[in-house]
Amino acid sequence: MKFPDVPTFRGFQAPGRFEADIRDLEVVQGEVPADLYGAYYRVGPDPQFPPLLGDDIFLNGDGMISMFRFEDGRVDFTCRWVRTPKFLAEREAGRALFGAYRNPYTDDPSVRGLSRGTANTNLLWHAGRMLALKEDSHPVEIDPLTLRTIGPWDYDGALTSATATAHPKVDADTGTLVFFGYAAKGETTPDIAYYEADADGTIVFERWLTAPYASMVHDFAVTENHVVFPVVPLVSDLQRLKDGLPHFAWDPSNPVCLGVLPRRDPAADVRWFVGDPRFASHTMNAFEEDGRIHIDMSVGDSVVFPFFPEINGAPFDPEAATPYISRWTLDLRRATDDFTQTRLSDVPGEFPRINERRAIRSYRYGYMSMQSGVPDPTMPSSASGMRFDLIGRVDLATGTTTTHYVGDTSATQEPLFVPRRGATSEGEGYIMAVISRYAEMRSDLLILDAENVDGEPLATVRLPLRLRNGLHGTWLHSEDIAGHHTGREE
Repeated sequence: MKFPDVPTFRGFQAPGRFEADIRDLEVVQGEVPADLYGAYYRVGPDPQFPPLLGDDIFLNGDGMISMFRFEDGRVDFTCRWVRTPKFLAEREAGRALFGAYRNPYTDDPSVRGLSRGTANTNLLWHAGRMLALKEDSHPVEIDPLTLRTIGPWDYDGALTSATATAHPKVDADTGTLVFFGYAAKGETTPDIAYYEADADGTIVFERWLTAPYASMVHDFAVTENHVVFPVVPLVSDLQRLKDGLPHFAWDPSNPVCLGVLPRRDPAADVRWFVGDPRFASHTMNAFEEDGRIHIDMSVGDSVVFPFFPEINGAPFDPEAATPYISRWTLDLRRATDDFTQTRLSDVPGEFPRINERRAIRSYRYGYMSMQSGVPDPTMPSSASGMRFDLIGRVDLATGTTTTHYVGDTSATQEPLFVPRRGATSEGEGYIMAVISRYAEMRSDLLILDAENVDGEPLATVRLPLRLRNGLHGTWLHSEDIAGHHTGREE
């Protein structure tokens, strides 16, 4: 067994391939806030076996969930792989059986027709269930106390799409879950299925639509009255898969198309707003104001992923790929179908998060992994050539960005906002982020005061091990974990 000697699989990004339980992590600076009772969960790719085809992209690893459990000022750590059908089949075989990212034509014949999902992208808590998500497959339910895998979840058969997004939205006021699946009829299809589930987790609305072309619809936008599906020119094509080419390719001959639908309307026409080609990945938030929809997203002039090539062979352009948090405004009152774009911060950044209590409505603060603009060729880096060395807060009321530098030879993963118990203001809470300490080949958990991001951390919690880059995560209060623990076995 040997992983390839390429950046994806060496150094800090070498697969961890372990499950662990560590009690009472060392707090090496400050003190853990006494009112933090609950758990911070994160998930990311960590392959259990070397890739079948000899190499692979980072996004194709098996889902590994980490949990930091807070109680009485102490922090415990647990990590477990998600036991997806793919994971279990490969574990039984003792080797990789699935091939290239989202390309079933490269799989071992023994697993033909088996779900290829890795559950490695995000975690959702809704209606008493913890779900691990990957946009090419159905969710997988996880026990939030033990991280044991319960099994795939299809909403008691009501999820008719072949896929479900890794970026659903929950309305904090009603408990409604809004989500969708793209490539909903199978890989490279242009079909999108849109769903809403009530606070009890029952799907109560379903609507299908067809995008102008097949592409990666990684995230979307939800307001009180509308859903918006951003179709960007990172395109897919069945013949490319059969030819063994990467699943997605950047094709700037296609425009950006934003499909707007009234929520819960079974018959309304989709209205498509069209603009120049650009790449957008993650939504910070969206809301409506005076007949306009505002969508705040990380936006770049070109695709941020260097492993998805330009369709005509042009080299990857890191400057064009650099993302900035920007606002797309769609005016529903106008007859024309163009839209405007306004940059909200001049500091490059990705992985935007908010106080989730403000989701789907107007808000003031966003939190992001950001870049100081100083390239460091000796360090692992983002696609733009610079590491995420800043945790940033974007204040939309003042137009200012406040940042916290995480240190030399260090980088931050996604920052998460945790509201302070009893908080009455939007910004009152904590920022948590896993920090990669490259020189020491291990990780820290950093806790910041969300209202004093540029100040000294409230606490630095040291891990005696290295957590490979993760993707997204969530926070649960202790009463949620205890009150909804099912005890079901995998």
